Amino acid sequence: MPDDLTRLLCDPARLAPWLDAQESEVGLEAGRPLSVERITTGHSNETFLVRRGGSAWILRRPPRVPLAPTAHDMVREARLLRALAGTAVPVPHLVAACVDPNVIGAPFHLTERLDGWVIRERVPEALRAGAAARRVGEAFIDALVALHAADWRGLGLEDFGRPDGFLDRQVARWTKQLETYRQRPLPDMDALAAWLASHRPPGEPPTIIHGDYHLDNVMLAGSLPPRVIAILDWETATIGDPLVDLGLATALWPDPDEERLPLGEGLDVGALGFGSRHDLARRYAERTGRSVAHLPYYQALGLFRLGCILEGSWARHVHGAADDPAFAALGAGVPAMARRARRLCGA
Repeated sequence: MPDDLTRLLCDPARLAPWLDAQESEVGLEAGRPLSVERITTGHSNETFLVRRGGSAWILRRPPRVPLAPTAHDMVREARLLRALAGTAVPVPHLVAACVDPNVIGAPFHLTERLDGWVIRERVPEALRAGAAARRVGEAFIDALVALHAADWRGLGLEDFGRPDGFLDRQVARWTKQLETYRQRPLPDMDALAAWLASHRPPGEPPTIIHGDYHLDNVMLAGSLPPRVIAILDWETATIGDPLVDLGLATALWPDPDEERLPLGEGLDVGALGFGSRHDLARRYAERTGRSVAHLPYYQALGLFRLGCILEGSWARHVHGAADDPAFAALGAGVPAMARRARRLCGA
């Protein structure tokens, strides 16, 4: 039986009739008993495992108390998954999407349930061997290269973002969002914002960008050789400067002896043999032909942007509006992100 919070966020009794009314090429097991299990507490969106008959899907919906509604747009995320289906970009197959908030209390979508590895706090033994370990970092970058090579205009995504002036808007946009829920002084974030505003590079031609690309937002195949079978959590995707993705991915990829950051950096990837921050950037440059001369700026911007977002999660924690215990670590974690960002860019 689902607990009270699961029923509040994704009531099986309300979901089942909606599924019965859908048409899907994969079949939604109409009329059969349905179960719902909350499988994460949702660092951002809420995620559930939905089982019915012999089928299982992943359902994503916004959190109970979204601080930035535009970051939890399930309809937008579903549109992107649908557009990327059949391309070289590894994405979960979209099964169904609901725009009606009256069904379970918010728009949501269902995707196929994939069988693979998501690397967070532990690494499967098969990925610890030399060649396989090196391939993890390479596969991580290769999936990003595939995303940035996708023809967003040809996929009908011309209106999916505002690429003109994208880089120009970032610091002001995230600073403004931070001020809507700031709880405390953040001197390193303020210094970082000033440096970023005065050191902006020319920027790169726009591509689809994920917006939150790091190791635990990809799923690797459950067998060797390591390869990414799905990029996950597309809620912040848009059309913009591709080095924004590379900046965040490499900034969150810790080098030896660095101060640890919260949410998704519990592993010493260098010691595991996955490659260094420099190795990732070099592979990306080789595979895309893009210069990474301004990468320190993008690394700092990535951490600044993420710090602004996670300060919102800290605010939810402070006000008792989030039940994710990891948010308590953001009290120290957001300032640590700003310190690393300043070190990377020399601010």
